[in-house]
Amino acid sequence: MESKTALIELHYLPSLEYFSALLNFESIQLEQHEHYVKQSYRNRCYINTARGIEMLTVPLTNKHGKVAIKDVKIDNSLKWQSNHWRTIESAYRKAPYFEYYADELKKIIYSNYVHLFDLSFDLLSFCLKNIAFNPKISVSVAYDKSLGSRYHDLRSVIQAKIPYSGRSYYLPISYYQVFGNQFAPNLSLIDILFCEGPRTGSLLLASRNKG
Repeated sequence: MESKTALIELHYLPSLEYFSALLNFESIQLEQHEHYVKQSYRNRCYINTARGIEMLTVPLTNKHGKVAIKDVKIDNSLKWQSNHWRTIESAYRKAPYFEYYADELKKIIYSNYVHLFDLSFDLLSFCLKNIAFNPKISVSVAYDKSLGSRYHDLRSVIQAKIPYSGRSYYLPISYYQVFGNQFAPNLSLIDILFCEGPRTGSLLLASRNKG
């Protein structure tokens, strides 16, 4: 692992690329003072379903234009939790390890968080714990454009609009998936977690680009 601290924004149920990038670091700082970026991984993820790859999006209130990401609010009036969980359960209930992780994930999704940052933070903690990766986690105290030498700036690097192949963090390693005749890379971590369980951590280590 590198000695620097990775500075990165939170994603909703992050992709394999996100974790492949972070596995190179012993400490991670989460950026909570950036402005929200539309059409990004900050409030969306992708999972594998019987209908193909499907996007899950956390709805937000309209008041998030120029406020810090820590203050961006979820629109819970839309009852998005039921839709997300119904889709996740339909996609993965036949996966080998679904029952092992499902209750904990469901509890987080249904906890009625006010702020997107808090929801994503707890989901990240869920993911890190279950892949046995325990970096030191902190949050930013202010937005700093120019970082010191001990930080590695990953903010807005992993973009939804640019495929993972356009970056150098993630090298796909195929694993068992519930649906599809062709392997679907770089989905949300829950895809590999439900399908491979305890092997997830070692598969992620194998898929990170060490160069």
